[in-house]
Amino acid sequence: MIALSIPLIQQILLESDPFWLWQFLGRLHPMIVHFPISLLLVAAVLEIISIKQFSSRWRSTIELMLWTGAISAVASAGMGYLLMVQDGYEGAGVDLHQKLGIATAVLSLVALGLHTLEQRQPIRSRIIAYRSTLILSAIALVFTGHYGAMLTHGPDYLTEVLPGASAPPANTAADLNIDLAIYEQDTSAISEQAKLKLLTGVRTVFAHTCYRCHSSDKIKGGLRLDDRKLVFKGGENGPVITAGDPENSELIRRISLPKGHDDVMPNKGDLLTPAQIKMISIWVQNGAWWPENAEDLKIFRNAPLAPRYPEWPADTSRFDNKIDVWVDQYFSSKNLSWDEPVDDRTYLRRIYLDIVGLNPSSEEIHQFVEDPHPEKRQKWARELLDQEESYALHWLTFWNDILRNDYTGTGYITKGRYGITEWLFKSLVDNKPYQDMARELLSPDESSKGFIAGIQWRGVVNASQRTEMQAAQNVAQVMLGLNLKCASCHDSFISDWKLKDAYGFANIFSEVTMEINRCDKPTGEMAETRLLWKELGTIDSTASRENRLEEMATKLTDTNNGRLYRTMVNRIWAQLMGRGIVEPVDEMDQLPWSQDLLDWLAVNFVGNGFDLKNLIYTIVTSRAYQLPAIPVDNNLALREEGYTFRGPVLRKITAEQFSDMVSSNFGSLFTSKEMKFNPENRDTNFIRASQVANNAFLTALGRPNREVVVTNRNDQPNLIQALELTNGTRLTQALAQGAEQWKNTYNEPEDLIDHTYMNLLGRLPLSDEKDVALQALGPSPDTNIIQDYFWVMVLHPEVQFIK
Repeated sequence: MIALSIPLIQQILLESDPFWLWQFLGRLHPMIVHFPISLLLVAAVLEIISIKQFSSRWRSTIELMLWTGAISAVASAGMGYLLMVQDGYEGAGVDLHQKLGIATAVLSLVALGLHTLEQRQPIRSRIIAYRSTLILSAIALVFTGHYGAMLTHGPDYLTEVLPGASAPPANTAADLNIDLAIYEQDTSAISEQAKLKLLTGVRTVFAHTCYRCHSSDKIKGGLRLDDRKLVFKGGENGPVITAGDPENSELIRRISLPKGHDDVMPNKGDLLTPAQIKMISIWVQNGAWWPENAEDLKIFRNAPLAPRYPEWPADTSRFDNKIDVWVDQYFSSKNLSWDEPVDDRTYLRRIYLDIVGLNPSSEEIHQFVEDPHPEKRQKWARELLDQEESYALHWLTFWNDILRNDYTGTGYITKGRYGITEWLFKSLVDNKPYQDMARELLSPDESSKGFIAGIQWRGVVNASQRTEMQAAQNVAQVMLGLNLKCASCHDSFISDWKLKDAYGFANIFSEVTMEINRCDKPTGEMAETRLLWKELGTIDSTASRENRLEEMATKLTDTNNGRLYRTMVNRIWAQLMGRGIVEPVDEMDQLPWSQDLLDWLAVNFVGNGFDLKNLIYTIVTSRAYQLPAIPVDNNLALREEGYTFRGPVLRKITAEQFSDMVSSNFGSLFTSKEMKFNPENRDTNFIRASQVANNAFLTALGRPNREVVVTNRNDQPNLIQALELTNGTRLTQALAQGAEQWKNTYNEPEDLIDHTYMNLLGRLPLSDEKDVALQALGPSPDTNIIQDYFWVMVLHPEVQFIK
């Protein structure tokens, strides 16, 4: 009888005009729902606390909560039903939330009934039945609340804040590099590729602002915007898009309304921006072009996979370093001329910081400047690269960032994450060929498994953050310069990669065949097992995981995979030059500013046995590297279309370089207890920042937590950094220790000033600089004054940047 009456009531409510009282009661659902959530949960917790003593002091409180919670659960379920019917909510997510809400209400009533019975006759079996039912109702309540929040805030409202969560893709015309001006001309002149690019932008906006109310999970007003046919079908009141006529399209009217209007879309959260509204309006004006085969069309640039050997220019004799041949060709095409190389002091400080992460001492600067050797820059660069341990400790920072390796953090204690520091350090000391490093990361043993093992997040995890998918995303990003994060949830809106591609690649890393989840919802379709490019060959899906990984490692690192080696040489170039040949460095399908230089660096890297030190040497001894540093307003300027290379970018020193500079010149910033890694328990003059776990000081200066792959640090100054450098005890104590030592070493303030400038800036002070310093120090400075002087010097702009 009840089963028959519910559809009947629903039909009556839907067919009649909305009655204000039903609408009002329905909209009380979000408010009243908090009563059963709090009361039933607290009642269950109190029962657990008093589990050994049923007749406890909490009994009357529990009884009151149980009565109130059960009644409000029933009321909440009823109001939720009214809200669903009156406001037109539909979809699988709504149905699941409704069923769980009804189950919670029924369980709470049963618990109330059992509690009433045991109050009359408190026997053990009734008490157990009552408590079990109450706990079940509390569990059902948690799931009901979770799915209700998913309807309100989106399916990834919990996981989107996790460190490993995928960032939302770009969703404006500017972000997607769509020039709307070309669509405001004669529509017959617009190419199919341009139309597809505009459609991609529109669908991106739909996905990230509209799907929470208008997709398969929640169909408000009968409208779905996640399917081509259903978009043009419209909702309960008919079509919402009139192709060619945005002024009479209901969708355009609603997204253009002001916040607070009854009909505005979206009615929760941020409204669409004017740029987004304009993009959708232009799409409708141009006929709302959306072909049935849109999913199969490609609009984004796909860089060639195979290696390429560029043809040499006619005259290469002018340059000893072949990098400069290609840069000269580029300069000629841009009508640019070569600037003079930087002076010896600037060059020496630059290669010291880039190769070993330390400042040269005043004695080393003097030796270099006085060195008569005609190729002294090449000689000193080679000698620095031969300092195996210093080189390895410095470059640990770069590799730890991109391989998300650290000493502490999420997962290490629970065995949900594994460190690879020992393997990584030895690989750098031995200058292991990059091809071998990549193979050992892809098909690892115990020492190198941490990279593809990922992080086993605790609690509810989005399907796109399973460890197998993390491995696919991270390998694609780090080794192939490819963003798979968007395609791990749905077909990508920022590239041509599809959901099936991401799952096919992730399947290689999985012990069992993975089921494809679209937007965190199972599809029932099982993934294939395949590489991202068919040109690289196939993977035996029937083989064991170990054999699949070995097969993948062999094929990805094959020299025919030019993308692997272009990606790495581009990363090293960006690390030394401040900007990649391709930018962003994780998106290798973007156009390089010099295709010939990129291709030559990659084939030369392979031809020299994948030698990372040789690659670094080739770059730092080029005339291009020795050009004066170019200042930029912000990092975003480096990614602007039409970037022109003129020389290295003026770079801010890293948290590790700053820390090592302070520790080597004044006093150690870190104690032996903080040292997490000490190769072969060597005695060191000071503890390098790469040897310690992250802390408040390093975090303030920009060191990331490495729970995600980091390929571009944020080096912009911030308030926390300013507070740490001005008031932090760690820097204060290190400078105080240095002040004591320097006071005992240099009797004359002038000597102290000269050595400070040489050790930190690589030069002697100018006359006016020395006058100011002498005036500040006085004839006989005490340690407090020297400490203040050191503090000013370590924050000097020339110290903070690599010129």
